[in-house]
Amino acid sequence: MQINRTQLFRASCLSLLVTSLSFGIRAGILNKLGTDFQLDKAQLASITATAFYGFPIAVVIGGFIVDIIGMKRLLVLAFIFHLAGILLTIFAGGFWTLYISTLLVGLANGTVEAACNPLVAGLYTEEKTTKLNHFHLWFPGGIVIGTLIVTLFDKLGLSWQIQVGMMLIPTVIYGYLFSKLDFPVTERVASGVSTAGMYKALLNPLFIFMFICMFGTAITELFTGQWIDVLLKNVSSNALLLLTLETGIMVLGRGFAKPVLKLVKPQTVLLISAILASTGLYMLSHLSGGAIFGAAIIFGMGVCFFWPTMLGFVNTNMPATGALGLNLMGGAGMFAVSIYTIFMGGFYDRIVAEAHGDNSFAGQRVLNATLVIPLALIVAFAGLVIYMKGKSNKSAAAVQI
Repeated sequence: MQINRTQLFRASCLSLLVTSLSFGIRAGILNKLGTDFQLDKAQLASITATAFYGFPIAVVIGGFIVDIIGMKRLLVLAFIFHLAGILLTIFAGGFWTLYISTLLVGLANGTVEAACNPLVAGLYTEEKTTKLNHFHLWFPGGIVIGTLIVTLFDKLGLSWQIQVGMMLIPTVIYGYLFSKLDFPVTERVASGVSTAGMYKALLNPLFIFMFICMFGTAITELFTGQWIDVLLKNVSSNALLLLTLETGIMVLGRGFAKPVLKLVKPQTVLLISAILASTGLYMLSHLSGGAIFGAAIIFGMGVCFFWPTMLGFVNTNMPATGALGLNLMGGAGMFAVSIYTIFMGGFYDRIVAEAHGDNSFAGQRVLNATLVIPLALIVAFAGLVIYMKGKSNKSAAAVQI
């Protein structure tokens, strides 16, 4: 068996590109779906949330079975889910077909992460957090591409079905590439850590702390991004371009993760990220006009490192948690986003109803309510920085003794 880690990494990035295209394109066509199928915001929220809870179902189940069936079989399953979900979306006829197709795409997205996160961490054991950032730059990268596709195809007068159909191209390519490549076993299996040892590591208080923090980092990044066109359409005529700008900043940041992580420890990166995300979210909920693009840049800088650095921190500091630890983290994040999205969809509709149909400030109120989450993360990650510094000092003292 010959393991070509460069080709495996490239194919992994392509599979994540499909995942992110589904987010970017859906964010761009959300209002059109509402119009074409006469759906209210609560129904749109339910459809959107389906992708977010399909993801944790797949990523958690994948986390439990990836060591047993292998990463290649999981990725074959992801390909089937993606293909079925995209085709069903194209031929959707109403709420339930959109709901089921979005669920299939969510399951596919979760299965991709269930296989590719441990794959990347295992291929690059010497620089896990850096390579996870490089891998995950294709998530905002795909959102940039997806929103640009929506903008361009709208200008050309092409339907949303054609926009969704564009996802078939990278789907077929990644399915073909993975079918031809050999895969290693997961890092936990290769290192000889037992299943019992893995479950014991999951009870580490530090893992539980990071698991809870993942709720907040995921909501801050993904809820805001997925709903930005809906929430800020009354503030800016180019609300979708705000998502393109924000995610473009994330691509650049993750691309330069290596020098950043050489200068700043991951826990400090998370603290700085929470501060910037809070600042950007506050600005998005209070500014209008050209200034809101500056807010999107700051917000993009804030959420840039959240997801991959959370995963990298856990796998580097608690490697015995293995693929399951990585996938439980991802599942926690997406599950939190799904619940929060459903709640906020109803909250949005209530605001509009109370204002007798006027939704001028509904989006800004939703964003302002969401601001509480990154503010809480500032406190949590400040505590993490202090804890890790104390742990480092103890280790240094033990070495000297």
